Amino acid sequence: MMEEKKIEFGIDGIVQKILSDYDGEKNIDAFNIYNKPDKAEVQEILHKLIRIVYPGYFKERAYKIYNLKNSLAVAIEDLYYNLHKQVVLALDFSVQRDTMSEEERINTGYEICTAFFEKLPEVRENIETDLIATFDGDPAAGCYEEIILAYPGLMAITVYRLAHELYKLKVPIIPRLMTEYAHSETGIDIHPGATIDKYFFIDHGTGIVIGETTVIGKNVKIYQGVTLGALSTRGGQKLSGKRRHPTVGDNVTIYAGASILGGDTVIGENSVIGGNTFITGSVPADTRVSIKNPEMEYRTTNNQMKKEEFHQSDAWCYII
Repeated sequence: MMEEKKIEFGIDGIVQKILSDYDGEKNIDAFNIYNKPDKAEVQEILHKLIRIVYPGYFKERAYKIYNLKNSLAVAIEDLYYNLHKQVVLALDFSVQRDTMSEEERINTGYEICTAFFEKLPEVRENIETDLIATFDGDPAAGCYEEIILAYPGLMAITVYRLAHELYKLKVPIIPRLMTEYAHSETGIDIHPGATIDKYFFIDHGTGIVIGETTVIGKNVKIYQGVTLGALSTRGGQKLSGKRRHPTVGDNVTIYAGASILGGDTVIGENSVIGGNTFITGSVPADTRVSIKNPEMEYRTTNNQMKKEEFHQSDAWCYII
């Protein structure tokens, strides 16, 4: 009994200390959980959007309607309602937060949701090109169905393309919640603000980072561990809205582990960037970039050593 009293007294003291720290002056203080976008709700919306993008691939457990028109109508109505609710909450964190009334946020939410859903056919067209690029570019792909159901690269691109439309409509928070969820699921980090053209192929994908102001052209192929990043972020918020990430031209291939940095860096079309390269300046079109020939060292069990130059003319980049 004495032990229980000690524990209760100790817990009461801890609670009082933490409550006194909840003074509302810290950015991490937030008591009203109902006036902010809900992370779990956004993820559920994303799952439902993916079922619309890929009809017949991902089952809806809540209801079964065998008439496609009726099924789609029910799904869109449900999505529209829930997305609108989250968008209205997110608009409270926009730059116009102090000038928009609740009625204006509600009406703006309707305009955003309508514009977003009207863009879905175009989003699906772009994703179809990504699917084709993945199949054509990967000899290990057995069929389109395997790519849709199993490939993290295509899933990360799909989420990005959906989030990017909301980003262009200036919806705060929600696009980033979507792409960060894809990041946690696939290991691929694509900022929703990046601009990516058609026929985009990510192979393997783990560890890829694509920054907010990156621009990627058509028919670009990227392997695992690639970074398309900023050269420096020491300026912090002063750099917000400025070009910090590279531009990649059409028909470029970037192999594993390459880092391409800087807002002034342009990779010319038809170029090939070798594995583990580090690039902070522009590369002309039709260029092959690789690191200097490394020297391989072998030691046997009796400590005899043999050195051998790795000839990049025969195998100039590392591919899994």
